[in-house]
Amino acid sequence: MRVYPDADSLAAAVAAALVAAIHQAQARRGMADIVLTGGGVGIKSLAAVLSAPGADGVDWSRVNVWWGDERFLPAGDPDRNETQAKAALLDALPLDPVRVHPMPTDTQDADDAARAYTDQLCVHAGDALDVPAFDVLMLGMGPEGHVASLFPKSPGIHAAAAVIAVHDSPKPPPVRLSLTLAAIRAAHAVWLIAAGEEKAEAVAQCVAGADPAQVPAAGARGQKASVLWVDAKAATLLG
Repeated sequence: MRVYPDADSLAAAVAAALVAAIHQAQARRGMADIVLTGGGVGIKSLAAVLSAPGADGVDWSRVNVWWGDERFLPAGDPDRNETQAKAALLDALPLDPVRVHPMPTDTQDADDAARAYTDQLCVHAGDALDVPAFDVLMLGMGPEGHVASLFPKSPGIHAAAAVIAVHDSPKPPPVRLSLTLAAIRAAHAVWLIAAGEEKAEAVAQCVAGADPAQVPAAGARGQKASVLWVDAKAATLLG
């Protein structure tokens, strides 16, 4: 767990660590796969990447960009995580468009869209794996402990598939696409990012090892590393 005084310093630290992780992945295997999140502090962290140490030295053309969840809305809708990420960071980077993988828009059935993104993940994974070797998978955390669009008691907590359609999200809009916990747990490193006093209870439950069915964030763990990034307000209930 890493605690910072406020949301701005938290975002700057996440951004610096993300740049460092991309450098390490590219040095190790020639490319990097990162999974982006939305939300206030998530987008703030992306915006901070541009000024992070070492960002100019990244070969952005060798970075694969994925998303952990998405609001099932038209392309360019301001509420889409993709739209916000592009405005905060992606549009300013020399990315290879072929390596940017937004989740589908609402031009098709949501369940078909989930299967299409699953197929896209499988194609890039290779070796009969379900998902690519995500180097860093970033997740925000809701006040009730949701991650991606996996809310308490969500079917995606126990689903075997990599991606599901969510038809009854308690937060608008009701229809979304989301990675499942199975896909999240396949990542090398999972980063949970939370800021604000309203997240304090969920952070405490996550650290205490709550049942993922009740607090999905508690089940978000990486193969090699799991990091909880919080500001001081989100850490107020920790001993």
